[in-house]
Amino acid sequence: MLFKRFIILLVLFTVTIHTKAQERKYQLISPDGKIKVLLSFGTTISYNVSFQGVEYLSGATASVTLADGRVLGANPRVAGSKTLSVNNVLKNPIGISSELKEHYNELLVKCSGNYSVQFRAYPEGFAYRFVTSFKDSIIVASEKNDFTFKGDYSFYVHPELSESNYKEYRFSGKDSSVYSSLPVLVKPDMQTAILIHESDVLSYPCLGIKTRSDNTLTGMQARYPRKTVAGGNSNFNLLVTETENYIARISGSRSLPWRLVAFAENHAAILSNQLVYLLATPSVLTNTSWIRPGKVAWDWWNALNLSGVNFKTGFNTETYKYYIDFAARNGLEYVNLDEGWSDQFDLLKVTDKLNMEELVRYAKEKKVGLILWCVWRTLDAQMEDALKQFERWGISGLKVDFMDRDDQVVVDFHERLLRKAAEKKMLVSYHGAYHPTGHYRTFPNNINVEGVRGLEWNKFNQEGAGPENDLLIPFIRMFAGPMDYTPGAMHSFNKADWRANFNRPSSQGTRCHQLAMYIAYFAPLQMLSDAPTSYENEPPVLKFIAGIPTVWDETIPLAGAAGSFLGIARRKGETWYVAAMNSWNAHSLPIDFSFLGTRRYKAVLFADGRNADRVGDDYITTERELSGSDKLNLELAPGGGWAARLEPVK
Repeated sequence: MLFKRFIILLVLFTVTIHTKAQERKYQLISPDGKIKVLLSFGTTISYNVSFQGVEYLSGATASVTLADGRVLGANPRVAGSKTLSVNNVLKNPIGISSELKEHYNELLVKCSGNYSVQFRAYPEGFAYRFVTSFKDSIIVASEKNDFTFKGDYSFYVHPELSESNYKEYRFSGKDSSVYSSLPVLVKPDMQTAILIHESDVLSYPCLGIKTRSDNTLTGMQARYPRKTVAGGNSNFNLLVTETENYIARISGSRSLPWRLVAFAENHAAILSNQLVYLLATPSVLTNTSWIRPGKVAWDWWNALNLSGVNFKTGFNTETYKYYIDFAARNGLEYVNLDEGWSDQFDLLKVTDKLNMEELVRYAKEKKVGLILWCVWRTLDAQMEDALKQFERWGISGLKVDFMDRDDQVVVDFHERLLRKAAEKKMLVSYHGAYHPTGHYRTFPNNINVEGVRGLEWNKFNQEGAGPENDLLIPFIRMFAGPMDYTPGAMHSFNKADWRANFNRPSSQGTRCHQLAMYIAYFAPLQMLSDAPTSYENEPPVLKFIAGIPTVWDETIPLAGAAGSFLGIARRKGETWYVAAMNSWNAHSLPIDFSFLGTRRYKAVLFADGRNADRVGDDYITTERELSGSDKLNLELAPGGGWAARLEPVK
């Protein structure tokens, strides 16, 4: 009986329709029936995608061109097909939910010419990838990934790699050709959300897109670097000056990255969509028990501005011992040593102002891990010797910066470092990096990735990172994976008063806007960006931030509109954390606590003060009991926020 039911299921989600001698069509349906894909193998490989009965993509195409001129996907000759249905529960101890349902239907179409195309439909979205089976290595000249939409939709892109502000366009707009790195959020209407991204990018360049006026987002990739020179900020980067006429040199038998189209029936649902993680290769690390998420006392953003201490602060042993003591007193797992602890171009040369041996001894005594910042090209050149030295010191992790590229060479560096760092039981957080593509599943020691316009922009850019940006990135960038925004500013200003200041930085919006980020922004390694003494001056805020977990057992989106507002609840153990944020427009946000059930909880609440619109630091904190029958109407100031911890009443 079970066997018969399985056969019926396969018939439901995959149908082959023979239309012409060399054309075949297939239908692939997600397990919940909401996503339907019509695939056509004719002169090209094309597909149409519907969500909840509405067709959103029509005539989208895909192919891969090899350097010898062969085109995988041009006039494909189908040699056979296979179907598969999977329904599992995955465990993820460092995610937004400790258990994750993996439920999809798959179609694998084998084509003459040593390649296949793999398609999957999940409740979360649709994905495809090419799979090659050549005996020898191959050179990929280019790919064609044309995401062609049914209508003249609006979409959000950012025109530079990772750290620029998002801008909204329409396909019919004046700017008909705009570059963006991924993800891209497409808005066909006021509710439905579509995200274009990729997953499982291993030894291969990342995908970006250019927009076209024919309702198409067309894929593009960086060519393989032939020549690089030192340049950029302080010569930290390697700038590509010449390229090959291809994008990748790869093994002849392998899977290429997944290209994915995720769907959400409303913007809030994006906040719990984990399609990128689901499509990534499972962990290649055999032992992950040493991987410890947590929070970090960070030095660089606050410019080492300790106040009320009896020593001169800077890159010296006394300053970092204070940071270590601060971390130990407040249960923070790590202290970050940023630019200045070493010669940027020789990681074995520690500044003479710092006694590293004493510092690591002291940190070990206090049970606080140390994380070291470094320039990627220096680390790449010294990887073996540097990692041996870091291991001898007992360093817990690395913050690696200034890659600022997404070609195959840089992707290979990411993987190579993650493997070698794991051998030394070290975490890696990438800054100056391309968008996440599922590495934190494949290499769980990839504990965080910047790839976002974060709080650091308030130090040196007069536009900075403001509330509009803050309310777009959860619905776009964070869909890709962990996001190192580095929140925690203890001085906040309204739109009229805020100014960038490198040595005395502040945030835009309100104090509670910053507090909410610790719950709303997913970051297994989460920074406390301001100075320890600034937090110590406000014990209620410090206690609240220090107690917030960085990984979660459950996540429930409560409300959301990209660029405007969000509400989210996350649970760790028996304790719930709830957050709300909004952009520069004041907002009244109703929150329904029905997710709590019948149990009663003691809640500690942080809300914008009555004068937070003028003085961003103004907040009020209250305590009360809440249960699933309660509803609150939150009054959020411009650039405001709200945050709460709810512990069950014993």
